[in-house]
Amino acid sequence: MQVCLNGSRAAADGAQVPLTPDELARSAMEAVAAGATEVHVHPRTPCGRESLSARVVGPVVEALRARAGVPVGVTTGAWAEPDPAERLERVRSWSVLPDFASVNWHEPGAEELTELLLTRGIGVEAGVWSGTGSAVRFAVSPLGPRVLRVLAEVTDTGPATAEASAHALLAELGTAHARPVLLHGEDGGAWPVLRLAGRLGLATRVGLEDTLFLPDGERALSNAALVVAGLTEHGAQRDQ
Repeated sequence: MQVCLNGSRAAADGAQVPLTPDELARSAMEAVAAGATEVHVHPRTPCGRESLSARVVGPVVEALRARAGVPVGVTTGAWAEPDPAERLERVRSWSVLPDFASVNWHEPGAEELTELLLTRGIGVEAGVWSGTGSAVRFAVSPLGPRVLRVLAEVTDTGPATAEASAHALLAELGTAHARPVLLHGEDGGAWPVLRLAGRLGLATRVGLEDTLFLPDGERALSNAALVVAGLTEHGAQRDQ
């Protein structure tokens, strides 16, 4: 169970969303104590903007690694650095390296970025989003067999339709180059897709990036609370 600590959430989404290195480290430590086995994070500048700068990524990775004690992954999303060439330069400048990084396969420059990350010894989560056609591109990529895993992201947020969208995405992925698949949804689709991952025996993730609410509709007060609920829901489906 991966915990996704913050994503694009901001302070306006609630005081429980961790943003600073200290807040992120504390939240990660609590989530790991609750059962999370690795951490995914979107590092932020002091003003709250997502960034791939070494001065932003390094302190976050160091803080998480020191206090959580599990593998740490970061985003490389184009929203943090839209220019593909500049994104490569940002990653080249990293002096503190995360254990893995997610690369969205539908974004320009994804394969070049993946090649650079692998060269630097950083594992790659190939982010394959539903509704983007990226599953087909990933299926024919020569880099596919070298990634750490496929991060199958269901962008359909409808509680009644997300599971069907997840099945369609997995069908598009096919064998996924025989790489492990981590399946997850977001917002209204987060819990239906997490339960499906349990039934299919796939890894998953949960955290404030993906949902602000527990399965019963109550507001989640922490990433740790979501991890506890996620492990319960995932395990219950797996044991059926």
